[in-house]
Amino acid sequence: MSRILSLLLIGLLAAPTAHGEDLSLPVQEHRLANGLRVVTLEDHSAPVAIVQVWYHVGSKNEVPGKTGLAHLLEHMMFKGTAAHGPGEFSRRVARGGGDDNAFTSRDYTAYFEKFAADRLALGLRLEADRMRGLHLDPGEFERERAVVKEERRMRTEDDPQSALVEQVQAAAFVAHPYRGPVIGWMADIDRVTVADLKAFYDRYYQPGNAILVLVGDFDTAAVMQEVETAFGPIPPGPPPVAPRFAEPPQHGERRIALRREAQLPFVYVAYHTPTLDDPDGHALEVLAQLLAGGKSSRLYRSLVQERRVALYAGASYDSDAEDPSLFTLYGAIQPGHTTGEWQSLVATELWRLAEEPVPERELTKAKNQIEAQFVFAQDSVFYLAMTLGRLYTTGRGIADLNAYLPRIRAVTAADVQRVARTYFRPDQHTVGILIPEPPAPGDGGA
Repeated sequence: MSRILSLLLIGLLAAPTAHGEDLSLPVQEHRLANGLRVVTLEDHSAPVAIVQVWYHVGSKNEVPGKTGLAHLLEHMMFKGTAAHGPGEFSRRVARGGGDDNAFTSRDYTAYFEKFAADRLALGLRLEADRMRGLHLDPGEFERERAVVKEERRMRTEDDPQSALVEQVQAAAFVAHPYRGPVIGWMADIDRVTVADLKAFYDRYYQPGNAILVLVGDFDTAAVMQEVETAFGPIPPGPPPVAPRFAEPPQHGERRIALRREAQLPFVYVAYHTPTLDDPDGHALEVLAQLLAGGKSSRLYRSLVQERRVALYAGASYDSDAEDPSLFTLYGAIQPGHTTGEWQSLVATELWRLAEEPVPERELTKAKNQIEAQFVFAQDSVFYLAMTLGRLYTTGRGIADLNAYLPRIRAVTAADVQRVARTYFRPDQHTVGILIPEPPAPGDGGA
């Protein structure tokens, strides 16, 4: 899900109206004796229900030489338990009229099902079964390893821009495991064993390291009885240990040049920035909107519309991250122009934000855009569940939901100047440049 959408959903969960009326939703928190946390939200607008299980483990929990474990384990979670054979999980969901999937990130791994409301209990039983009942069959493991390797080839190794982004990420972090790709390095995927996956599963796939999120058309008291029946018998596992990392300050520019067959040069620049709950977080979110929030944004007007240096230009503040991450700027260069022109124009826009107060009308427009866009997501029970899961898994909650819009509204022109001066410094960024090369002789022939 995109950065803007995920944050807009934060706002819609607890957005007061323009008249100050409190529209906070009736989110309830529960905890079973085995440590499983349950977050429920009744929504009777449609006869549907969402079941999501969020494990507080992602690529951040891996160690050098064993990257890709979290993602490969996510794939294996669909390959059978003692009670259900390979692929049976998804087949049973489909027979129940539902839909299921999963994803892995740096900070968490999530599994979800969408059902008609009267089939919610099926999702609970299936998720409880694979929480501790996973069967790691060696044959299924080898087949899924091949699938993941092909996924990596298609999404990263055969995509020059994605390959550059991966290299910049690895260069921007020297100590924090955010430097590694979620899918893992190819050599590590080749080396991982079933025993590695089993140890990872046993350590992190425990009720005390999980959050069950339920949103939809149900009665909370009744559904909690079903939760207790499905998940209550699972014994508590080892206490979860949240890893803590400290990325040392960056002193000096870092540069990556990647030569690959490509149509256009591409630039990707990363600056270290704090998390959203830092005092500077909401100002950085507004700043990203000023730079790249649509065709009236500063980067689009300068680089795309007026100078025609870039085919497109964007900016993104990584506010979803649990630990301090990156603010990135990127763009594809038009024929006849250079990456140096792009960097010079972007530097000018960053200097303007640091030295010239943003006009009140422009600032208000950016904040209104952030506030307005989340209205379009209000009818989605699925993304309501996604937002709750993301927030609770990363240690946030209702207080953060309620505070989001007031903090966006409180951002001033002086705040934007302060964060621009603080974080957009040349000695604190990593620059990646994709340099196109012509196809190798014989490529594309009949």
